[in-house]
Amino acid sequence: MLGERSSQRGMFEADHLYLGFVGEGTFYGFLARHRGELFRDEEFAEFYSPDWGRPSVPPSLLATALLLQTHDRVSDEEAKARADYDLRWKVALGVEVDARPFAKSTLQLFRAQLVLKEKMRAVFRRSLEYARESGYLKKRKLRAVLDTTYILGRGAVKDTYNLLADSIRQLLRALAEAEGHELEAWATEHGYARYMAASIKGEAQVDWDSEPSRCEFLKGIVLDADRLLGLADEGLASLTEGGSAREPIVRAAELLKQLVGQDVERHEGEVSLREGVARDRVVSVHDPEMRHGRKSSSKRFDGHKAAIAVDAESQLITAVKVLAGNAADNEKALELVEDSERDTQLVVEETIGDCAYGDGQTRQEFADAERRLVARVPSRGCCDQIAKDAFRIDLDGMSCTCPAGQITHTLVRQGHWQDRKGERHPDQAFLFDADVCSLCGLRSHCVKAKGHKGRTVRLHPQERLLQEARAFQQSAAFGEYCQVRQGAEHRLARLVQLGIRQARHFGRRKTLFQLLMAATVANLTLVATKTGQMSCKGSPSYPLPALILAVAKSIRGHLSHLLLNLASAGLQKPAFRLGF
Repeated sequence: MLGERSSQRGMFEADHLYLGFVGEGTFYGFLARHRGELFRDEEFAEFYSPDWGRPSVPPSLLATALLLQTHDRVSDEEAKARADYDLRWKVALGVEVDARPFAKSTLQLFRAQLVLKEKMRAVFRRSLEYARESGYLKKRKLRAVLDTTYILGRGAVKDTYNLLADSIRQLLRALAEAEGHELEAWATEHGYARYMAASIKGEAQVDWDSEPSRCEFLKGIVLDADRLLGLADEGLASLTEGGSAREPIVRAAELLKQLVGQDVERHEGEVSLREGVARDRVVSVHDPEMRHGRKSSSKRFDGHKAAIAVDAESQLITAVKVLAGNAADNEKALELVEDSERDTQLVVEETIGDCAYGDGQTRQEFADAERRLVARVPSRGCCDQIAKDAFRIDLDGMSCTCPAGQITHTLVRQGHWQDRKGERHPDQAFLFDADVCSLCGLRSHCVKAKGHKGRTVRLHPQERLLQEARAFQQSAAFGEYCQVRQGAEHRLARLVQLGIRQARHFGRRKTLFQLLMAATVANLTLVATKTGQMSCKGSPSYPLPALILAVAKSIRGHLSHLLLNLASAGLQKPAFRLGF
């Protein structure tokens, strides 16, 4: 049953007694003053039964606790401890000093409800609504700046041997639970005792310097996996269709099949590790949604990507998404813009990004949606060859002029080009006459093809859009956009400061919750600081007399409460007066 907080604040609540001591200019003081405006209990009524059960912990209190947990970057255990004993948290939550407002499991269940019922965006959206209500986010058209950063996944990343062993152990556990047996007993009975070790490589007697020995060891694991998958099929056949025990077996079996397929090559009964890295490779059994990713050519990570949209003027984060670690930075860029409009209820008139958003396909998506995108065109071509940019392509007259002044109208087809959506486009190029190129003094720097051939200049499917973008980035007006784009980097730095560099949960959906909470805290602290409600210097320092006065006021409040209780019990009210 929904528990609701009274709109009337109590005399003995921590914020009434200690707000001045904790500091009105802190994040705790800000939440103490505005928690009733940020969250209302009735907004979370769908989580609770309307007519039976005892009243719950007020959800507005739990939502505030989640913000405090994100701000202080603490675990669930520490969040519960701070709510019990930390005066700052008690002030922010508005509970009495001796109150223990919630259990750790209550906070975890509330978070799970937010994730399952897709209510987590409502908390983030409330930060934007508060920005509008406070007057910080004014009614106008937005300039959205897009950027990404990486999030390290929580799942353990292991080599192929241990990865397969972990997946086998996971399927063993699902089958043992379905039959009501202990894991180790079931595994031993079916010949899988060696997979109970913490590391199958650590227990194995293998000459790791010998390739045949390594292949034989891998072959044994793969054969065990094949046999276990057969046992899983037999187990599924004996289970009722739609039963609760089927899903863990199906999920674990599919993961094991994927891991064997991505890392193992079979040839004439022999087994070996696959050369290279499979596309969309699963890197962790504990978090199958983690992926190998690269932020640069030299920096690799295992996890996910955080994509954000930032309003250039107010610096508010207007939309967030969690992408796969191996996804391109420009993936779902248009969705970020659309989410920004929905959450702010304002129109985005312009989108700004770095060169990761400057490819032709992303430009075409924005053009089809009648939206303006400003981003630098990625540089192309070999460094030891005259670049395509040096050629002048006339799309109206369908001609191409080379740096030496030669013109060609010959357009040849070189097959098809497939974009990231799987759509095929004709791959066309301008071809210069081989006889003309052979007499040109620039040939050695221009034509790299061997034999009697001329230079080819590829015509991009979105060539016109790219030409317009290149012309704009050469103008003086483009310099302003380079400065504006840095705003997103500052907001990403703030999110990293709030702990998003390391995922706290498994899976992208729960990682999205972490990102949304961090974005909510970043927005609220920004608005509070810019509107003068919060000091950027942190908690104020109070001189000793002020501290003594705060403690004295607290003692007076508790003694007054005690005397009132004595009087209500029929005892004679003391004749003295608390005079401090």
